Amino acid sequence: MNVLTDNFAIYAEGFLGTVELTVYASLLALALGFLMASFRVAPVASLRVFGTVWVTVLRNTPLTLLFFAVLLGLPRFGIVLPFQAFAVLALGCYTSAFICEALRSGINTVPRGQGEAARSLGMTFAQTLGVIVLPQAFRAVIPPVGSTLIALAKNSAIAGAFSVTELLGTYKTLSELGYNIIWTFVWIAVGYLIITLAISALFNLLERKWGVAR
Repeated sequence: MNVLTDNFAIYAEGFLGTVELTVYASLLALALGFLMASFRVAPVASLRVFGTVWVTVLRNTPLTLLFFAVLLGLPRFGIVLPFQAFAVLALGCYTSAFICEALRSGINTVPRGQGEAARSLGMTFAQTLGVIVLPQAFRAVIPPVGSTLIALAKNSAIAGAFSVTELLGTYKTLSELGYNIIWTFVWIAVGYLIITLAISALFNLLERKWGVAR
């Protein structure tokens, strides 16, 4: 326990850093994932192509490589942001590809006739998607979206290698102070467990309230 109690401030700073990364990147991933899922089922061919390319590239790019591309590539184009903002951008964009596919699978569970009926009533594509399709699709994709955001929380550990304050990075400081590396990682693991269990509990609550009955 002394590893935790003697260095509680260090652990707390890393824990809060990981929570911030997870929250901000999750919001970005959900927004981009929703947008790309809309593109992938849009009646406009160029939008479908853009959404397909976005998902294909990001799903097949290692996250570490994406971090390097964002942190080292964007400043060459005059885009200079805090390291945490770059990390949120890399994590959010990467995870959005998986959110997109989860949402698209949910959209495909909605009977096509409902969309055709909505269009026959004069509803636009955006109205059909937002009012008819997505509310039903959301109920079907709560578990996979939750699992994807849990993976995002664990993937945030990569940000520590790029000078971003997060939980895993605390081991460097504690190792330099001479603390037992095993117990250092035990308490780091406990911190990640708290975060992932909180996300899991939130999505279990959403599933009980709005999920599709099996």
